[in-house]
Amino acid sequence: MVKGGKNMWFAFALLSALFAAFTSILAKIGITGINSNLATAIRTIVVLIVAWGMVFLTGAHHGITNISTKSWVFLILSGVATGLSWLFYYYALQIGEASKVVPVDKFSVVISIVLAFVILHEAVTVKTVLGAVFITIGTFIMIL
Repeated sequence: MVKGGKNMWFAFALLSALFAAFTSILAKIGITGINSNLATAIRTIVVLIVAWGMVFLTGAHHGITNISTKSWVFLILSGVATGLSWLFYYYALQIGEASKVVPVDKFSVVISIVLAFVILHEAVTVKTVLGAVFITIGTFIMIL
């Protein structure tokens, strides 16, 4: 087991949630105007063969020359965020209990909601805010 503070798993699980949240927001920005299968292939190295297979199968590869610089940048940033999330997640799992690490990692849902409001200017609804509050409460109940 890797040495670290008794509760270091929480810091790494929280970093995992943060980068997982950025993944969805950056992908949302980067995917504008391009095929979602092509966007997935660009940002996802681990599933490269499956994603590019789908791109060629659907003929979406013809759209590659039409991808804007902005989309390339945000899809690459989304891929970096995904990689960092996975690195922090596996390290948190290595040094902490899965029953505590996983709920913190899934707190990325709440972070994504907040980022969607702030960065993407999505509508703030009572339902969404209540859902985020309940997820937050559930997350902290599970790790205590």
